[in-house]
Amino acid sequence: MKKYKIKLSEILQFSLNAALILLASALCILLGKEIIYFVHLSVFTHDFDQHYLLLERILIFFLYFEFIAMIVKYFQENYHFPLRYFLYIGITAMIRLVIVEHDNPVNTLLHTLAILVLIIGYYIIKSSSKR
Repeated sequence: MKKYKIKLSEILQFSLNAALILLASALCILLGKEIIYFVHLSVFTHDFDQHYLLLERILIFFLYFEFIAMIVKYFQENYHFPLRYFLYIGITAMIRLVIVEHDNPVNTLLHTLAILVLIIGYYIIKSSSKR
């Protein structure tokens, strides 16, 4: 029975690794498409509203980039996701929401409070790891 459990965990670990490699590949393709979009938008478009869209797409670009970095760290850290990377992604996603959806002041305030909570959580993790 113990031999069976070891093989099952190895199979599940292999499946997880394969899925993460496929996800990283898809994210790299999307990252490349965003770069092509940046070049196209900056060269061929001179409308001010399009530059606002460019800012939104740059933040999406950083989300892709952070997810790829988190997958790389997963393999470098011996199959472990560092919690601080989830906080980085959460902060970036919330900043994107504040920039893109700033029409409702109450929602903007709630999003900024969520950013503050994530930053406080990051500070707690960082200060506890120094001890």
